Amino acid sequence: MILRQFPPMGVYETLFRFADATAKYMGDPGTHPWAQGFPMTSQVPGGPTLPDSIAITATDRMYPKADGQPPLREAIAAYYNRFYDAGITADNVAVFAGGRPAIYAILMFLLEDRRVCIEETEYTPYWDVLEVLGREFDIIQSDVANRFRPTLADHPSGDRAFLIRSNPCNPTGVHTRGAELKALVDHYSKPGRGALIDEAYEFFSDGEAESALAHIDDIDATDIFVVGAATKGLQVPGMRVGWAVASKEHIELFRNYSSFAMGGVSRASQLYVAELLELERVTHARRAIAEYYTMQRDRYGAALADLGLELFTGDGGFYHWGRLPEGLTGDAFNERLFEHEAGILPGRLCDMARRGDDGPMGPLIRFSFGPLGPDSFESDVAILSKCF
Repeated sequence: MILRQFPPMGVYETLFRFADATAKYMGDPGTHPWAQGFPMTSQVPGGPTLPDSIAITATDRMYPKADGQPPLREAIAAYYNRFYDAGITADNVAVFAGGRPAIYAILMFLLEDRRVCIEETEYTPYWDVLEVLGREFDIIQSDVANRFRPTLADHPSGDRAFLIRSNPCNPTGVHTRGAELKALVDHYSKPGRGALIDEAYEFFSDGEAESALAHIDDIDATDIFVVGAATKGLQVPGMRVGWAVASKEHIELFRNYSSFAMGGVSRASQLYVAELLELERVTHARRAIAEYYTMQRDRYGAALADLGLELFTGDGGFYHWGRLPEGLTGDAFNERLFEHEAGILPGRLCDMARRGDDGPMGPLIRFSFGPLGPDSFESDVAILSKCF
């Protein structure tokens, strides 16, 4: 063995356990993919249709530009300018093969003297990236005691702090917005500080969506990175298109990185996503996604609470975050669910301190209603009832 080994990211750990138990892949027909973080990839009720095809020319079969094709970068800039008055151009946008490669690139090039800070309960791949890069980090309390809702007072005040934050949060669904989001952005916009704000779940909010870019006057004067993707709100995780919005200086670095480490992103995927970002269409999508998933959040939340799950869920994302009845851990609950070809994400995998099943996140679970259509509710609740 000549390569340093590394375990699979938390969600994949659960998928592999599910496959071992059921001989199926979670997400196959007949399974119940409550552990997975993908949305419906068909038209949501009341939403816009998704294109069935795109036209490809000889030019589109050429190598893509390292930082993304101009039409897509311009469409992304136009989107943020239309909805958030961001004041950015295509030169503030770099395209990646999904959101995770953007996150990895930002943290890989982060200067060693910057001190990473991250909330205690967060998106599981953040831990993997920090571990493989050998980055130490400080934890911001986010637990049952504060109902997974830290305030700015819980954040470090040092001049070298660099925040990693998903908003709305995966797994909790807590959505920081308005004056609270502005204060957070202002705090990390100060000289010497910076932040990576992952907005994958931007569309999935009870009420109007909101981006950190609404509160940044001049992104070129900050070390703020806003990461987005077509994966969730645009409903095309398989296209593998994400992006980072940052200062022009940082975008130039990402272009250079892509030239040797990524080679750009599929032109075909970029063409498809640019079509999804047409302003009239994306206005429709934002509204429909918010309405449908708010309905799903409400009815699954009521059912889970009735079954005995203590919920801490916010008003964003497409997950429920809750604590199982006393004595039951997420892993033990999955053993019951696997018998019904279902599974959730154990809370221990969202613990940035990685304290295991016996730690404070052991009894917590992330239940995903992201892939669920409107007609699966009753059968889903029946399985959950048996397993509770």
